[in-house]
Amino acid sequence: MTRGNQREEARKRNLKKAEKSGANKKTEGSGSNLKNKMENDAEIMRQKQAKAALKKAEADAAAAAKK
Repeated sequence: MTRGNQREEARKRNLKKAEKSGANKKTEGSGSNLKNKMENDAEIMRQKQAKAALKKAEADAAAAAKK
């Protein structure tokens, strides 16, 4: 090895810096927050799909009425 333990020392220093700065820390309840966000997003998508389906049904009815 040409660099010796320089790489390992750099990793140790970077680990200390990360711990000091608070990097890689997770907030409490982040799993539940993620779950809530996913549920909210899913509900929004369901509403959009229902609105699109209604709009399509109205367009189909209008097209059928013209014939």
